Amino acid sequence: MAAQTLRPIPLPLLAVALLVGLGVLLPLAYLGLRAAQAEPGQLVEIVLRPRNLQLLLNTLALLLGVIALTTLLALPLAWLTSRTDLRGRRLWTLLLTLPLAVPGYVGVFGFFGATGGSGWLSGLLGFTWPRPTGYLGALGVLTLFTYPYLFLNLRAALLGLDSALEESARSLGYRGYQVFFRVVLPQLRPALYAGWLLVGLHVLGDFGVVSLVRFETFSYAIYLQYSSAFDRVYAAWLSLMLLLLTGSLLWLEARLLKNLSLSRVGLGSSRLPQRTPLGYGALPAYAFLLLPVVGALVVPLVSIGYWVLQYPSGYLSWEGVVQALENSARASAPAALLSALMALPLAYLGVRYPSRLARALERVAYLGYATPPLAFALALIFFSLRGAPFLYQTLALLVLAYALHFLAEAIGPVRSALYQAPPRLEEAARSLGFGPFQAFFRATFPLLRRGMLASMALVFLSAMKELPLTFLLAPVGYSTLATRIWGYTSEALFAEAAPYALLVVLLSAGFVGLLLTQER
Repeated sequence: MAAQTLRPIPLPLLAVALLVGLGVLLPLAYLGLRAAQAEPGQLVEIVLRPRNLQLLLNTLALLLGVIALTTLLALPLAWLTSRTDLRGRRLWTLLLTLPLAVPGYVGVFGFFGATGGSGWLSGLLGFTWPRPTGYLGALGVLTLFTYPYLFLNLRAALLGLDSALEESARSLGYRGYQVFFRVVLPQLRPALYAGWLLVGLHVLGDFGVVSLVRFETFSYAIYLQYSSAFDRVYAAWLSLMLLLLTGSLLWLEARLLKNLSLSRVGLGSSRLPQRTPLGYGALPAYAFLLLPVVGALVVPLVSIGYWVLQYPSGYLSWEGVVQALENSARASAPAALLSALMALPLAYLGVRYPSRLARALERVAYLGYATPPLAFALALIFFSLRGAPFLYQTLALLVLAYALHFLAEAIGPVRSALYQAPPRLEEAARSLGFGPFQAFFRATFPLLRRGMLASMALVFLSAMKELPLTFLLAPVGYSTLATRIWGYTSEALFAEAAPYALLVVLLSAGFVGLLLTQER
């Protein structure tokens, strides 16, 4: 392996990989340059605005609140589905993961359609259930639709723990709850950190939920400043502040994981955990399992069906729905292909020529994914206006934004496929007289088809339900499924939004299917 790392990197491969990395970094650099255009006096006034402190407090309160509630929800759910004699564990795991198929703005549509004076819950319950608004509304909706990220991490960690550690603790006289807090919980730290990071990145980058419930965070303020106030410099500084929060999350997770080692050091094989009988706690356990299923699945789906049926017979026209679907596909399909092609040189460089440079380029791709979508969109706007004005408000710029932002999703499957493709195949092809590119495309590329298709599917589905990037970068009058849902829901036109929400949920369900396939 050491000899492999010393091989010189082919210059064409290095040039392409550097070009991809530059594509992610350049717009962010333009964002910084735009922010630096402020005069010293204007800069002080921008940074020290009292509104910035309020936005910071709102954003941090929402971030910490969602992390706390998702932990209180996901940890017991992961334990019930992995460590107890719960009946139908696989079915419950599927149901508890399916909220990933429902975008947050569709979840808000579901709650708006069910609550209030015109909601179907008022007829069912006999009284008006208040609509989710403000901080509590954003907190509840984001918790319900982000907890699966933490749930999946914790469940996988609990299934992989060695039960011998717990048995040793019990033999020393520790009780059940003491074993959990002293032995099990410390072993779950990597899963907790990874889940918290994913939840935190989604909360910081969310725009649809906070805008619909009218709770001002940095993301919502960036959109208002750019679209309404036209204060581009202030919008750039808000984006940099949001990037600082995102960078702090990434730094904190890396810091907490530094020098952390939880591997076995003793002899012998690990033992599978014993199932804990629920006994009299079965009924409360099933009730707790139903809570997120009803909130994140039943309410949105019933709302969609209810409002579709509210149309008079023959009134519903699917022409607008089909047009929005076509627009979504026209942007998402080329973005998926472009992202997979850009991921290929980065993954190949990291697997075949591992080095600090390869790791740095891969982290740049993840930086683009970790950048909140509104900040990333604003960076691309500044870049296109100054460096490539012919791209501004074109479909090509939207496709490029999707491809660069979701590049990290495309790298994983391609890299996994490369690890399974023997490098000796290319060496054999080279020995037969083929050049480097011919050897790769004849010997290795056919083995990467599944990884490439998985990458394209992940990016396609993510782009189909993407809202912030589409709002700021789509051409004038170019509406997608996501923008139609947001527009109709914000005007309380729930029946008009229902068909679009139904299509987004059905398409997003494929994303969950891919996740479960990867788990198997």
